[in-house]
Amino acid sequence: MGFKSALLVTLLCVTLFSCNICKSTQKSKVVSKEESVTGAGKITPAADQLVNYLPLLKGKKVGLMGNQTTIVGENKEHLVDVLLANGVDLRFGFAPEHGFRGTIERGEKVDNDKDAKTGLPLYTLYGGNDKQDSIVQSVDVMIFDLQDVGARFYTYITSLHRVMELCAKHNKELIVLDRPNPCGDQVDGPVRKDDKFKSNVSFHKIAMIHGLTVGELANMINGEKWLENGLQCKVTVVPVENWDHSMMYELPIVPSPSLPNHLSVRLYSSLCLFEGTEISVGRGTDWPFQVVGYDDPVYGSFTYNPGEKEGMVKHVEGKGQTMYGLDLRGLNADDQKFTLKYVIDFYQKMPDKSKFFTRAAFFDKLAGTDELRKQIIAGKSEKEIRASWSKDLDEYKQMRKKYLLYKDF
Repeated sequence: MGFKSALLVTLLCVTLFSCNICKSTQKSKVVSKEESVTGAGKITPAADQLVNYLPLLKGKKVGLMGNQTTIVGENKEHLVDVLLANGVDLRFGFAPEHGFRGTIERGEKVDNDKDAKTGLPLYTLYGGNDKQDSIVQSVDVMIFDLQDVGARFYTYITSLHRVMELCAKHNKELIVLDRPNPCGDQVDGPVRKDDKFKSNVSFHKIAMIHGLTVGELANMINGEKWLENGLQCKVTVVPVENWDHSMMYELPIVPSPSLPNHLSVRLYSSLCLFEGTEISVGRGTDWPFQVVGYDDPVYGSFTYNPGEKEGMVKHVEGKGQTMYGLDLRGLNADDQKFTLKYVIDFYQKMPDKSKFFTRAAFFDKLAGTDELRKQIIAGKSEKEIRASWSKDLDEYKQMRKKYLLYKDF
């Protein structure tokens, strides 16, 4: 073998050895949910991008709509602390359902209060507030930073609408600090069309699984002129960096007491409809929205006993009873998408079907229509039910495209 040939062989061996080292290093790397690294780089929620919004607050009186998900950076500092540390003239905080620290039960009253750490005045927008007009009038700009989970019945997007309405009414600017939608890889379910089903859990004429970030929804609310009297809000959306709708995103902070992990967030859109029934979705256990059951062995051999947990005390279906049903804890979270199979299956197994839809009016509000409940009672299959809403869903998808800030799935 000549010198040149030997040199080429040596170089080839070194190259292959180096590549193997690289592959070995890549395989051993563990990416934490706080890092959320993608091929495009680190997923960076808007709140982490101080350089992009602090200049917009300089010399202005500021209000904040936030809660425990309103965090900055890998150290999970609350945005309140970060704003005050940077000399922002922060005057108050608005709290959504579950309160400013996220510990209040679903549907419970959220009182006006003070932030224990900073003394910042806190007010509620959940359920209304007689002083909300004067509160918003007292500032120059509002910030909205809440982590949504992508389902129409999750009430943080109702809070977004109310903040936008107040800002539009009083000519105040709104800065939306956007965050990834952990279920942003899908658009599904019935579209609410009839205003008689409008409520806190079905506020907008959007698909049940809407496929939007709060920033995209804010632009839709403006663009479709859904605010009262057709007003439009002066909105600035600070977008997420390095994220698109095809990417999974595991939330770094629990968004509400009954959604403690990624699996519960991914199953929530399919299981929340049970809240219009007496069926338990695991509230009062360590696995809310990861188990489903009722006090009858007909539903399955898996059993659990709901009790009391923080944020799950008053509204616990089957408290103190043995529930029989499904254990969904072993499912791959990323694979979960909206389905009616759980609700249909439990209805069909109910010995006395007249006892299933015990909260029929609320079920209809969650669904945004009474047709779904009637179709289930009539014994329609999931395929047949989906066909009935396909036209409305297709129209919604076309409208949605106009407001996307990120590459679609």
